[in-house]
Amino acid sequence: MFAAARALSRHCRIPRPCPAARCISSSAPRRSDALFVHRDTPYNNPKIAFEFSPENLRRAQEIISHYPPQYKKAAVIPLLDLGQRQNKGWTSISVMNYVANLLDMPPMRVYEVATFYTMFNREPIGEQFVQVCTTTPCMLRGAYDILDTVCGHLGGIKPGETTKDGKFTVIEVECQGACSNAPMMVVGDDFYEDLTAETTRKVLDAFKKGDKPKPGPQSGRHTSENSAGLTALTEKPYGPGEHCQPEFA
Repeated sequence: MFAAARALSRHCRIPRPCPAARCISSSAPRRSDALFVHRDTPYNNPKIAFEFSPENLRRAQEIISHYPPQYKKAAVIPLLDLGQRQNKGWTSISVMNYVANLLDMPPMRVYEVATFYTMFNREPIGEQFVQVCTTTPCMLRGAYDILDTVCGHLGGIKPGETTKDGKFTVIEVECQGACSNAPMMVVGDDFYEDLTAETTRKVLDAFKKGDKPKPGPQSGRHTSENSAGLTALTEKPYGPGEHCQPEFA
């Protein structure tokens, strides 16, 4: 019986796919250890000294004062952000160690925070940090065209790369909370919204010249009002006190 079953199985096997066949991903491969493991480099190692400037140290102490002494470690995120800003936009191992020492925290606890939140840049970035949103609302309004425009206008770099002159770094990001003004991008701390390929190039050209273009909608809107114009409440609404006198003064 067992011999018959084995013979039957040889003839009824489901064909296996060719070992060479595999799914193809369009995402660029990236070593996972690069996200969570630090390896010393000439520009990023514990021997490179870092400490807050006198002004930032006062700011850090003011931030720490918002928390009870036994919970001052809760200030780790704003202090890492402060360190990143002072360190030309990226969080080095020396910044992390300095913050850990300032907050009396084990360095590993600070490393865990810095590697978890994508807002902390683990590598140096350009003078202008361009973050193009491609989440659904932006994507539906041409976010990938904007991303292609940014990369092409900056010399054909790819998301995650920095221009050769060190002036621009471009990355693709998730929602930045300006969905009603999609598509949009952030440069530094400023939002540039309602973008087209033309207005995107104008914004980038201004930064290339050393100017700072006016942030906000680039379409003529003031904020996020209806781009088609006013369609509701076109007349002064009636209400208490508008057409009747109160019964009691």
